[in-house]
Amino acid sequence: MKRRSFAAMLAGTGLACMWATPAWSQGKKLVIGFAQTGAESEWRTANTDSVKSAAAAAGHELKFSDAQQKQENQIKAIRSFIAQKVDVIILAPLVTTGWDTVLKEAKAAKIPVILESRNVVVKDPTTWTTFVGSDFVEEGRRAGKWLLEHTKNTTGDVNIVELQGTVGSDPAIDRKKGFDEVIKANPRYKVIRSQTADFTRAKGKEVMEAFLKAEGKKINVLYAHNDDMAIGAIQAIEEAGLKPAKDILVIGVDAVKGAFEAMIAGKMNVSVECSPLLGPQLMEAAVKAKAGEPLPRWIKSIEGVFPAEVAAKEFPNRKY
Repeated sequence: MKRRSFAAMLAGTGLACMWATPAWSQGKKLVIGFAQTGAESEWRTANTDSVKSAAAAAGHELKFSDAQQKQENQIKAIRSFIAQKVDVIILAPLVTTGWDTVLKEAKAAKIPVILESRNVVVKDPTTWTTFVGSDFVEEGRRAGKWLLEHTKNTTGDVNIVELQGTVGSDPAIDRKKGFDEVIKANPRYKVIRSQTADFTRAKGKEVMEAFLKAEGKKINVLYAHNDDMAIGAIQAIEEAGLKPAKDILVIGVDAVKGAFEAMIAGKMNVSVECSPLLGPQLMEAAVKAKAGEPLPRWIKSIEGVFPAEVAAKEFPNRKY
């Protein structure tokens, strides 16, 4: 029998989001620059709040930059942080590539860079110190495994439409990879349409409308790379005269409060957790990075899977 992972055992307990006040918060006070992607979703807003709250609790000065979904704004912010001689830079990279030059500049200035929530692909991996965040491939796998288990007693083709995240972003690439890895073993599961909706609710609705116009009642499943796109798509499904979670199964990622509300209302089937509450881990990593202490290349968050059956019970535990 396959052992359940620690993350799976925590699923639905709320423990993944509980943090005690760490001892390191009493240490050296830092000036930290935080280059955030933007505020495109409930998840991202909660992520920003977590980092700001953790920095304040530890007594660090946080210089915050909202890139408004533009990589060039993040690059400008990093260069500004370098000019201000901050102690540590936290970067939530909008996309995976295009960071080589600016990260080399940070390294030359001897400012450690911590990646958070998304990763990068660079020629010199020593230009960043550690990555704090989720296993996006595993999140995609969990979404696929839920679908296979939930539909194992059905017959015929299972036609899936996919709402991808921002093109070139780490979670969009990896959530697709993990999902495809699981479903490809069974030929009756087919992704018949796949398109980006930029992780936003408005685009999720717009792209789902196009999917419904093209494929109509052929669609059995919606797999959205985040809950905001799923929630937008639910509106499109209802406006097309179909019942979300019944006529079309709805799978999201993030496990934000909005997804739990949709599940409680019977309009969404499952959300795979991706915790945005990375602030405490980031502050601990920042102190160690500034002190020159060794850090693992990847500090993983602990997460679970929340099907609709547990949504009402778990909703009061959600922090975001």
